Amino acid sequence: MTKIVDLWVCPLCPWAWVTSRWILEAQKVREIDVNLHVMSLSVLNEGRDLDEKYVSLMAKGWGPARVMIAVEQAHGAAGLERFYSAWGQRYHVNNERDDMDATVAATLADCEFDAALAAVAHTTDLDDALRTSHHQGMDPVGYDVGTPVIHVGDIAFFGPVVTPAPKGEAAGVLLDGVIAVASTPGFYELKRSRNVGPTFE
Repeated sequence: MTKIVDLWVCPLCPWAWVTSRWILEAQKVREIDVNLHVMSLSVLNEGRDLDEKYVSLMAKGWGPARVMIAVEQAHGAAGLERFYSAWGQRYHVNNERDDMDATVAATLADCEFDAALAAVAHTTDLDDALRTSHHQGMDPVGYDVGTPVIHVGDIAFFGPVVTPAPKGEAAGVLLDGVIAVASTPGFYELKRSRNVGPTFE
């Protein structure tokens, strides 16, 4: 029986990007349908006491998250996945991070989507829709975590945080294990210190 796996990602988060590559790989070897959704670290961190550098990044993060909502509304789930894949290649893999507007515009062009979708980056027109999507993903998990967040039916959890993204059957094995652990009543946390940054192999 095919499982529905819903994944919430923020365009700023490199760990969410790696997790998305893993879950799309797992889809090749397990009977799952993956649906991508938008959350935003900018929404998550509103009102929090953060260092100046992170505050600046959160301010810039609204734009691409808003555009992802616009893409989803215009092109559906498949269009959102296409945009996010192209965005991640530019922003995370190619490190095109200095000018968010330029990276958004280039990503829309990569996908052959209407360049006018970029206009929402600097308006609040879609903020209600962004917050709704964000809360649909985050509320069942709690707000002491970030992204990625995954829902499988009634099970919701943060993670996995993994690098590099497992390939082939290894991706399926990780999925099996993650679902088994998250399905265990009363299970809350499994963690170890992270000693490497995200890799995009």
